[in-house]
Amino acid sequence: MWKEFKTFIMKGNILDLAVAVIIGSAFKSIVTSFVKDIIMPPIGVALGGVDFRDLTIELVTTTDEVAAVTINYGIFLQTIIDFLIISFVIFMVIKGYNKMQRKKEEAPAPPPEPSKEELLLTEIRDILKQAK
Repeated sequence: MWKEFKTFIMKGNILDLAVAVIIGSAFKSIVTSFVKDIIMPPIGVALGGVDFRDLTIELVTTTDEVAAVTINYGIFLQTIIDFLIISFVIFMVIKGYNKMQRKKEEAPAPPPEPSKEELLLTEIRDILKQAK
């Protein structure tokens, strides 16, 4: 069982997937910071000084016994923008990859090596040309 597991883990696709997951999570952190710290503040200023983190709908008000229950739709909007940016980048990467694959497929394959019969016939032809 251990050998089978080791063979499974050592396959190139699994290692590539692990690297992709790690890079993807780092990329998500960058995009989240980009949206939260760079994109949303100017949008908030353009909308009259709105901080999207504060956009909520209060379902239950705060009392001494109960904390407020809110729907945080501003944070949800930021998450949607994160998703759209990440989805667009992934789309562009896959589009570029597919374009490269098509170019590889369209590249002409080198001609196959001539068979022994073809080589022999070529030699005969050349000898006949020289004999004339």
